[in-house]
Amino acid sequence: MAQAKRKQKFFDVSIPIIKRETQLYGYDLKEFNGRTIAYDLTRLLKGKGVLLKLKVNVEGDKAVAEPRELRVMPYFIRRMMRKGVNYVEDSISAKCKDAALRIKPFLITRKKVSRAVRKALRKKAKEELIDYIKTKSIKTLFDEIMKNKIQRFLSLKLKKIYPLSLCEIRFFAIEDQKTGMSSK
Repeated sequence: MAQAKRKQKFFDVSIPIIKRETQLYGYDLKEFNGRTIAYDLTRLLKGKGVLLKLKVNVEGDKAVAEPRELRVMPYFIRRMMRKGVNYVEDSISAKCKDAALRIKPFLITRKKVSRAVRKALRKKAKEELIDYIKTKSIKTLFDEIMKNKIQRFLSLKLKKIYPLSLCEIRFFAIEDQKTGMSSK
């Protein structure tokens, strides 16, 4: 008996965080369960080079992609850098309501500043981010980062130490998600 050839086709995958849909190409919808996809948000965020990594969860005949990581592309950061400025970056591990997160803020000062000012900026940014994230859920945090709310909040807090020309969350990812959530 000859087996019938299976045909590949496009399957719709819903991305609720950005209210969009994308398509994946394959034989069966079930093969996409647990797969990671990358979605470029540059056009959606008016030229800010951001890459969103999502994990696909298949339930029944619907595929939904949940955010796992948000990363600002290096070309965007290089474009923001100027002569005569300093940058401050840090890597923070924090817990929100339903997960452990890794956050990497990236700050650019308006002029050259001393090491003490850079250290004060780094310390204050860490305190404010950990404090801000404690009470929020993952979906809320991803949404606020894409809408620039966290960056604006952080910039206003850090302005008291030294005014910044750029305050960005360069990297935001889920390190460990608590059980009982929709993703496995």
